[in-house]
Amino acid sequence: MAAPARSERWIPHFVLAVGVAIFVFPIYFALIGSTHEASVIGRGEMPLTPGRHLIENYAQAWNLGSPVHTMLTNSFLMAMAITVGKIAISLLSAYAVVFFAFPLRMLFFWMIFITLMLPVEVRIIPTYKVVSDLGMINSFSGLTVPLIASATATLLFRQVFMTIPDELVEAAKIDGAGAMRFFWTILLPLSRTNIAALFVILFIYGWNQYLWPLLITSSREMETIVIGIVKMIGTGDAQTDWQIIMATTIFALIPPVAVILFMQHWFVKGLIETEK
Repeated sequence: MAAPARSERWIPHFVLAVGVAIFVFPIYFALIGSTHEASVIGRGEMPLTPGRHLIENYAQAWNLGSPVHTMLTNSFLMAMAITVGKIAISLLSAYAVVFFAFPLRMLFFWMIFITLMLPVEVRIIPTYKVVSDLGMINSFSGLTVPLIASATATLLFRQVFMTIPDELVEAAKIDGAGAMRFFWTILLPLSRTNIAALFVILFIYGWNQYLWPLLITSSREMETIVIGIVKMIGTGDAQTDWQIIMATTIFALIPPVAVILFMQHWFVKGLIETEK
C-alpha cells in the first residue's frame, strides 16, 4: 500500500486546528473582554489584546452582590452530589441486574432503560410538584436528589459487568467472598476507568444544569454560577457590565476544566480500554 501523500496527512490536522480555533476563540474573547472597561466593550471596539483592568474586573466580579465564590460553591456541591449519587446508584443497580436472579429482573431493567426517552424537560412539572410537596424547594436536596438517578450510567455499568468472566465469579464464591465483598474487592477495581470516564461526563452535566436550578431556587444564597451569569445580563434599558460577566464566565470555566485536565488520563482509558 502506497504511503499517503503529504497533503493527505495534513488534512486531518488542518481540520482539527480549525475546529479547535472555532471552539477556543469565544473563550479567548471572554478572557480578553474581562480585562477591559465597560465603555470599550459598549462601543463595540474591543481589541483582541488584553486590557489594563484585569485585577479590577476580577476583584469586582468576585465580590459582586451575589458573590461568585458562593455561586461556585453551590455549583460544585451540586455537581459533585449528582455525580457521586449517579455513579453509586448506577453501580448498585447494574450489579443487582447482572449478578442477582430475582423475579421481574429484566422488567425492572427495561423500565429503567425506557426513562432514557424521558428527559428532565418532559417530566419537570410532576417532578417539581413532588419536590414541592416534600418541602425541598430552595434547598440543596431539592437541587440534587431529582437528578441523581441515571439510566445511562446503569446501562453502561451493566454492559461492563456482563464482560466479567463466569470463572472469576465462581472463583470468588469458592474463596468465600460474599456479595458485597465481591462487589468491593473485584468489581469496583475492574470498573475504575469506566467510573473515571463517567465522573468527568456527569460532573460537567451537573455543573451545566440551568433549567432545574432556575425552577427550584429562589434565594441568592442558593444560586448556581450558571443562573448567576444569566441574571447578570441586563434587560431593557438596564446597563450590562459585560466585563464583569466575562470575568464571572472565566471563573465558571475553571472547575470543569480542572476536572478534565486532572482526570484526562483515566477518562481516555475509560473510553477506549478495558481491564477485563
